[in-house]
Amino acid sequence: MLPVKNFPKFTAAAVQVSPAFLDADKTAEKAASLIGEASGNGARLVVFPEVFIPAYPYWNWITDPVTGSAWFDKLVRASVFADGPEIGKVRAAAKANGCYVVIGINERSPVSLGALYNTLLFIGPDGEVFGKHRKLVPTWAEKLTWTGGDGSSLRVYDTEIGPLGGLACGENTNTLARFSLLAQGELVHTASYIGLPVAPPDYDMAEAIKLRGMSHSFEGKVFTIISTSTVSDEIIAAMEEIRPDARALLERESGAYSGIIGPDGREVVPGLIDDEGIVYGEVDLGRCIQPKQMHDITGHYNRFDVFNLQVNQQAQAPVSLTGQPPLPATEREQEEGATSDIQ
Repeated sequence: MLPVKNFPKFTAAAVQVSPAFLDADKTAEKAASLIGEASGNGARLVVFPEVFIPAYPYWNWITDPVTGSAWFDKLVRASVFADGPEIGKVRAAAKANGCYVVIGINERSPVSLGALYNTLLFIGPDGEVFGKHRKLVPTWAEKLTWTGGDGSSLRVYDTEIGPLGGLACGENTNTLARFSLLAQGELVHTASYIGLPVAPPDYDMAEAIKLRGMSHSFEGKVFTIISTSTVSDEIIAAMEEIRPDARALLERESGAYSGIIGPDGREVVPGLIDDEGIVYGEVDLGRCIQPKQMHDITGHYNRFDVFNLQVNQQAQAPVSLTGQPPLPATEREQEEGATSDIQ
């Protein structure tokens, strides 16, 4: 649990742009430039879309798994490690501009070439990565690309701008995941998405994104900063290599929304739908007090003797190694010789 010692006010920025498709270096440079722009407009927190570096796997939604496998190969090769040089560019921009950054990446596994994580990185104004969240469950067709994270990254971080947490895309529909963050004291929630024009015909993606943010803010009496990527002509042209009618699918309107939602569940400022840009809004944590007097679901407005949520925050690994591995013969002989000399 995080004690709330003060009630800071600051400007948050929700970025709604597209990446340089499958180019991690150029996308990182683009992110660094946008951090500078947002900071120049007073932002202390800059939030980027889901898997912004290097791109979202749109092919999962428009073709079969066999055809899409070649694109999975391209994505793995273009993806990054959380401590890699591409992220170094983003970290340097955060430090140079003295702001917090939350950014989505396709994170490579250190032990498996076939495992990618849908990861959110939390970067401080000192340029250090202080948190990392891996999406718990890939949504629908996304299971063809990402493996799931574990509870070790379901955390809220104590920062100068308040208790900060975040979830990726459809996770913001997961009531228990959201409650686990609220119960750790979250007051500033980041929600990173991708624009998904290829959703079913009767599904309004932009409205669904906004609704999730409003629900979390209203239920928890917190601020939610929503950042969603757009679908560029570069992405559409690449997907047309797979499917000739990709443009008609990916240009559909109301596929992306970015904005800032207050603790009353309403927009702080009008958000962006589909268009590229940056949404700025004031976050005043003092505004979270009065709504919580009415409904505080992590305090007086709950019955913890009736309800009990358990969260396993143990990091999971493919193997647990115990004991000392045997030394090669030459090293063992050298070590035994050194012991004999001592005796």
